[in-house]
Order: sequence, then structure tokens, then C-alpha cells
Amino acid sequence: MGLGGISISELLIVLVIVVLIFGTKRLKTIGSDLGGVIKGFRSATSDDNEKKAPEPAKPLASPEPDAEFPERKQKSRQA
Repeated sequence: MGLGGISISELLIVLVIVVLIFGTKRLKTIGSDLGGVIKGFRSATSDDNEKKAPEPAKPLASPEPDAEFPERKQKSRQA
């Protein structure tokens, strides 16, 4: 028994059929393209990990008062 109930002879038959359908040249280009995609994915994920380095905490600005000013309320009601 091979992988999940698939024997080596069955895998070889599938490989021969794939080679007959696509040809060796196309399989080579597909393999190289797939390798490039995996390499790009790995470099992108490693870049994200480097960019997510903890940043120093920024001091909070002095908060502005939340109170509403009655002068502004009266002016907006008159307008």
C-alpha cells in the first residue's frame, strides 16, 4: 500500500498519462513556474514578519475637552 490506498504502480500509470497529455516540455515549465510562485510566497511571508516588528509606543497627545460650548449651540440654532 502506498499513499492513502494508492500503490506505486497506480502512481506510475497516472504519471505516464499526465506526461502523454501535457508533454515533458510543458511539465518542465509548469514545475519551474510553480517553484517561482512558492519562492515568491516564502519571501513575501518573511518580509511581512520583518515588517511587523514591534514599534515603540507613541505618547498620547493631550486630550481635548469633550465639553460642548453653549455659545456655539446658540449660534447654530439662530442660523
